Amino acid sequence: MSTPSADPGTPSPAVAAPVGDPAAVLDSGQGGGRRGSLGPVGLVLAGGLSVQFGAALAVTLMPRAGALGVVTLRLAVAAVVMLLVCRPRLRGHSRADWGTVVVFGAAMAGMNGLFYQAVDRIPLGPAVTLEVIGPLALSVLASRRAVNLVWAGLALAGVFLLGGGGFDGLDPAGAAFALAAGAMWAAYIVFSARTGRRFPQADGLALAMGVGALLFLPLGIVESGAELIDPVTLGLGAGVALLSSVLPYTLELLALRRLPAPTFAVLMSLEPAIAAGAGFLVLDQALSAAQSAAIALVVAASIGAVRTQVGRRKRQAPAVS
Repeated sequence: MSTPSADPGTPSPAVAAPVGDPAAVLDSGQGGGRRGSLGPVGLVLAGGLSVQFGAALAVTLMPRAGALGVVTLRLAVAAVVMLLVCRPRLRGHSRADWGTVVVFGAAMAGMNGLFYQAVDRIPLGPAVTLEVIGPLALSVLASRRAVNLVWAGLALAGVFLLGGGGFDGLDPAGAAFALAAGAMWAAYIVFSARTGRRFPQADGLALAMGVGALLFLPLGIVESGAELIDPVTLGLGAGVALLSSVLPYTLELLALRRLPAPTFAVLMSLEPAIAAGAGFLVLDQALSAAQSAAIALVVAASIGAVRTQVGRRKRQAPAVS
């Protein structure tokens, strides 16, 4: 968890945006028929798998570099790649433009740092499930429809199950970090949209990544020191950055050219389930029946909120004669 997931755990921009406002951000992604959407669907699912398996790889790296060190490596490598690819223009931007991109970068750094602190303490699936509550709450509040009380209730029921009625089954600090990462994810969504309006293409994202990397660098150095430049650690950190940021961003941007907004948003709502699978396969993190049911409830709530919001926008759209 997008991270963003990252990773979503920390999400990419394409991941984050649909949860908060899918139709508005992805109107340009209206695709063709069912047959034409199979390719983009595969790209989105591959991106989601990449994000969550990147998070699983990050967990295996934490004993060597620490959670803050892993975040530093991920942000730094991803920032270098994005800056080299996008080559954003530095001149000609207003003070408000730079203020927006700095806040966006700070939200990105906070989201990543808090999420990695969470997965250092609790399993990956529950961490992403708790994190996704932030974007889900943003979607429910933005919609202001009574039906969203149902989705909010489902999500709360899932959180209750996940915590065993009081988070006795999860490390309380880990759960708190995951929820805080969700709040930062919601802020990330808001400032991602604002940055997109102020900067062309992915220039704002590349600059924000650079800001996030610079903000986190002192923390990573304090925690990990020279371990950050150890060849093995650096190589694994580069793998985390490529799996959790660069590869999913590319796959999702390709998919968005042909994939309808509702389909994309629903697919992104599956992130907690994908994370649970990655945690089981890579980290041997088996879930109890209650935790599996909790993840299913949160996924259902996220899908329901997204579809409600998309349906509302379709009804509000003016008819084309």
